Amino acid sequence: MKALYSPIVCLLLAAGLGACSTTSGGDGSSTSAAADLPDQLEEIAPGMLQGYFPIEEQLDSKVFVLPSPAEDSAMQAMDTAWADKMQKLRGTSRWELAAHDADLHFPVPADVFQCALGIPVNEKDTPALYLLLWRTLTDIGLSPYAAKNAYQRERPFMVRDENTCTPQDEEALRKDGSYPSGHTAIGWGWALILTELAPERAEALLARGRAFGESRNVCNAHWYSDVVAGRMTGSAAVARLHSREEFLGAMAAARVDIAQARKAGLEPTVDCEAEAKALATPLF
Repeated sequence: MKALYSPIVCLLLAAGLGACSTTSGGDGSSTSAAADLPDQLEEIAPGMLQGYFPIEEQLDSKVFVLPSPAEDSAMQAMDTAWADKMQKLRGTSRWELAAHDADLHFPVPADVFQCALGIPVNEKDTPALYLLLWRTLTDIGLSPYAAKNAYQRERPFMVRDENTCTPQDEEALRKDGSYPSGHTAIGWGWALILTELAPERAEALLARGRAFGESRNVCNAHWYSDVVAGRMTGSAAVARLHSREEFLGAMAAARVDIAQARKAGLEPTVDCEAEAKALATPLF
């Protein structure tokens, strides 16, 4: 596979996939999580697959996303009040779930919607669905970056001098604008895609997609308004994906995966009871 790097891709990687670098093998060679995928798929950076749109055709979100709230605005006051409440969740199961939600390294994020969908999501049992989510991470995850780079809002942990739920990521996050939230865009975008694939599970999927974005508030990595704006860019990216025949074909294949998994009686491989308990934690 050929790797294609860009500053924007590096920012997305820094926000959830780590630095723009490969993992070194014992012989000094570079490896990546995507090494076993079909040769026709490029990695645009280690562990990040080409999406359904070329990098140069990603959304210009600064055109439709309003500027981030001013420091003396009512919206910033609400953001601050919300952040105050979120920090009461430190050390709880909801804080731990937020740390899990922060990890965008596949296969980890494939776990996020297993309980809401009611089936396993992995390379073995649902390969087409797994690949669909992995590839759309790129298209959806890059959707906030024109606005992020234009507004360069400081993240709450930088302003409030309080650590996040993923302190190992903070150095990279300091270089990545807070508004809009890329994680939120991804989680909400995936919820919309999965709702289309499994409309009978719509409520559970959308609730989990909402909670995925809220995890960024719990983690002290984003302000509330970052999350709201992230849902907007995620929705826009998914709507636009429907113009790509390749994406529509991938959706059809993923729909077959889901039907076959249900017919086989496959169940989630994660602890859905523990997830439900964490998600039941009141946020305010």
